[in-house]
Amino acid sequence: MTNTRLLTITSLLSLLLLTLHVTDDIVRGISKAGPANAALVVLVVFLYGTLVLAEGRWGHVIMFLVGLFAAAMPVMHMRGAHYPEIAASPGGFFFVWTLWALGALGGVTMILSVRGLWRLRRGRP
Repeated sequence: MTNTRLLTITSLLSLLLLTLHVTDDIVRGISKAGPANAALVVLVVFLYGTLVLAEGRWGHVIMFLVGLFAAAMPVMHMRGAHYPEIAASPGGFFFVWTLWALGALGGVTMILSVRGLWRLRRGRP
């Protein structure tokens, strides 16, 4: 399997888990949902970069950002004062599991995107 294909898969999985996690945050009242939510615009850009621009430099940069957002999610939540309460609440298992999965997938996505950018820089497709 090529680096770009793996990168696309990890980026799409990260986006799926990010949307599930943000939805869980909204349901729990951690994040606010509104009609002018900028997160939807960011999601569109991330999906476009992952699906359409995957072969090029901008696609790799966008997928790096997807990985960064995914990897940052557990860091942001696990440092929060209410994290133990949320983890012990109903649905806490899913909340914590998505954080772990996001951290791992985000890290791999960032590594693969840097590898892809390095290959593009050296002139290899």
